[in-house]
Amino acid sequence: MALVGCSSPQESERGQISPDNPLRVVATTSLVADLVSQIGGAFVDVEGLMGPGVDPHLYKASEGDVSLMTRADLIFYNGMHLEGKMVDIFEQMHSRGAEVHAVTAGVEESELIASDQFTGSLDPHIWFDPVLWKRAAVMVGETLAGTDSLHAEYYRNEAARFGGELDSLFAWAAGEMASIPEGNRVLITSHDAFGYFGRAFDMEVRGLQGISTALEAGTADVSDLAEFVASSRIPAMFVESSISPRGIEAVREAVRARGFDVQIGGTLYGDALGSSGTAEASYVGMFRSNVATIVSGLSANVQ
Repeated sequence: MALVGCSSPQESERGQISPDNPLRVVATTSLVADLVSQIGGAFVDVEGLMGPGVDPHLYKASEGDVSLMTRADLIFYNGMHLEGKMVDIFEQMHSRGAEVHAVTAGVEESELIASDQFTGSLDPHIWFDPVLWKRAAVMVGETLAGTDSLHAEYYRNEAARFGGELDSLFAWAAGEMASIPEGNRVLITSHDAFGYFGRAFDMEVRGLQGISTALEAGTADVSDLAEFVASSRIPAMFVESSISPRGIEAVREAVRARGFDVQIGGTLYGDALGSSGTAEASYVGMFRSNVATIVSGLSANVQ
């Protein structure tokens, strides 16, 4: 916290923004970094703090992270307490004049899912509904336009382009998800990150852990979920790339003890994108991969 200093350089002080002199942007999660890169293009140099497989709920900023943020022109984070251990840093930097923006600020509260079990009461995982991620894209576009007025039209056009891509993604995903048999339309994952996905695509969603992975699952949680899976004969459960699979594996063993063999349907990308160089390293690629994995796992016939 002692490293949090004065505000970022203004446009007039750092020169005209160009591909040779881009805006210095720091983004917290890989999802936010991808969103800003999609819209900012060559006019932004985005530094992401959290790489593939990193859990933002538990992430603690290093001195190097704080140093990066103090030198940035803009800082984008998800917000709604997703980066729970960094909230104080964002507040301190904002109070000192830094340009700090939560991408979830573009979503109306009426569109959000409430949770009594999560700090702040609202589910922060809005990216699992492409319609809401489109709102975040517009917010990023407007923020970049306000910072770099010379290229404002470019940022707004890119936000609109990406929004159209998200519309197409939603339509494709809806068609794919509709193929899952009615009795199998239950998505069980390591933690409760897929609420917006379930609402968007008519799925019941259950997570072993709550909305935040800071809340560890206990023996009773494992037992209750195992009883539900066994009695409902759900064909598959899913692990997540940024969370240890041990919890879901414990549920599977408990289900087997009840006489039913549930499968691990695959790995979903929850709070982080995939590794660089893979299709899942982009938001669209991640979303498509998740849909394909869910459809495959839940379309199996239960014996």
